[in-house]
Amino acid sequence: METACKLASDFRNGRSCEEFIEKLYENIDEKLNTYITLCMKSALKSAKKVDKNGKGRLLGVPIAIKDSISTEGIKTTCASHILDGYIPPYDAHVIELLKKEGAIIIGKTNMDEFSMGTSTETSFYGPAKNPCNRRRVPGGSSGGSAATISAGEVPIALGSDTGGSIRCPASFCGIVGLKPTYGLVSRYGLIAYANSLEQIGPMANDVRDTALLLDIISGHDQRDSTQIGSSGGYLDALSDDMHGLKFGVPEEFFGKDEDSIDPQVEKSVRDAISTFEEMGAEQKKVELPNIKYALAAYYIIAMSEASSNLARFDGLRYGLREGKDEDWHTTFSNIRAKGFGAEVKRRILIGTYALSAGYYGKYYLKALCVRTLIKQDFDFALKDCDVLIAPTMPILAFELGEKIDDPLSLYMADVNTVPINLAGVPSVSIPCGFSRKLPIGLQIIGRPFEEKTILNAAYAYEQQANSGN
Repeated sequence: METACKLASDFRNGRSCEEFIEKLYENIDEKLNTYITLCMKSALKSAKKVDKNGKGRLLGVPIAIKDSISTEGIKTTCASHILDGYIPPYDAHVIELLKKEGAIIIGKTNMDEFSMGTSTETSFYGPAKNPCNRRRVPGGSSGGSAATISAGEVPIALGSDTGGSIRCPASFCGIVGLKPTYGLVSRYGLIAYANSLEQIGPMANDVRDTALLLDIISGHDQRDSTQIGSSGGYLDALSDDMHGLKFGVPEEFFGKDEDSIDPQVEKSVRDAISTFEEMGAEQKKVELPNIKYALAAYYIIAMSEASSNLARFDGLRYGLREGKDEDWHTTFSNIRAKGFGAEVKRRILIGTYALSAGYYGKYYLKALCVRTLIKQDFDFALKDCDVLIAPTMPILAFELGEKIDDPLSLYMADVNTVPINLAGVPSVSIPCGFSRKLPIGLQIIGRPFEEKTILNAAYAYEQQANSGN
C-alpha cells in the first residue's frame, strides 16, 4: 500500500480516487476478520466528491477507524454484543477533523471488547488474525486497525491506547503506532474504558504518515476539558539528525530473569540502541525504581474506572434489548449478563470490588499514590534525557487461543506499556527487527507534549534501517 502522503498528492494531481477505493474493497481479506463494519457505499460516494473537487491534507486517503470511536451514521459497537446495532448520532472530534481534511472512512475495525484485552480475542465478532502469521494474534486492543495496515489494505488507521492498545498491535504487526501525551488529542466521541488513561492515536506503515495523522487529529476541542490541543507541525519538523540527542535505557523494561523477555526481542532492541549511538546519539544511565508496581496499580485504576464507565450500558436507551421486560433490576441484570463478554464482566467485578466501602482506600487510593511515584520516576529520568528507549512488548505475537484462558498471563504481557499511560507521557512503537518471521517493536518514550522529539528519533531510526546500513 502506498503511503498516505503519496496518495493525497496523487489524488490532488488527478488520479482517480473512485477507482482506487473500488479496488481497495476488492482486496480486503475477510478471513483476517479485521473489520466489524465496512462502509463501501459511503466511501465510494466520498471518493466521487474527491474526484470532482476535493481538498485537504488527507484528500481521498482511505482510513480505518477503531470501533470504539463514534462515527455518525456508522454502526459503532466496541466489539460488544451489548452495543449491537448502535449507530451514533454524532462524530467524534477526531472524525470531524479527518473528514474536514478529505479522508475516507473504509470501515470500523475489530478490537477487544470495550478495549479490554491484549489480543483482539475478546471481541464478540471473533478474533482478528495477524497478517504476518494467521495463527497468531495481532495484539490488542486495536488489533484490527494494526492488522489492516499490515495487510496492505489501508495506509493509516486510528486506535486508542489505555495501557498499550496502540503500541502492542503495532509491535505484533510490524507497523508504527503512537500513544500521544494525555490531553493532546480530544477524547470526545471515544467510548470510555478508563478516562484518566486513554488516548486516541495514529497508526501507519511509516513515521511520516504517523506524523501527518497526528497533525490532523490533535486540533483543539473545547468539548474535552482535559485536552489542550496543538498547533501541529509534526510532519514538517521531522529530521534524521540524531547528533546531540540524549537517550536513556531503563533496564527495568528488560526484566530481571530469563523468562521475562524473549531473547530475540532483547537482542533486536539492543541492536537498535547501538544504531542510535552510531547515528550520534548519546546514551545516559537512568533508573525507574517504581516501575515494578506499575502493572498492579494500572489494573486497579483501569478496572475501577471501567466499573464506573460501563454502568451506563443497560440496553434501555440503545443497544441490546432481548426478551420481555420485567422489573428494572431484573431487566438491567439480564441485559448486562447477555451483553457483556467474560473479560468485561471480570474487570467490572474487580473494579467494583476495589471501589467498594472498606477497600477504596486499601486498593484504589493506594494505586493512585503509586501512579504518582511512577510519574515522578519518568520526570526524573527525562530531566537529563530527551527520550527513553525500551522494548514495546517483551514477547512476540503469541498463538490464537494460547493465553485467552489465562488472564494473568495476558495482563503480564502489558508490563512495558502500562507505565507510559500511568505517567501520561507520549510513546511511539516502531519495527526494529524480526524473529521467526514475527515483527519486534522498539518503544521510544518522551517528555509530555514533546511528540516531535520522539517522532524525530523514530524517523531517524526508520531511515537508517531502510537504508540497509
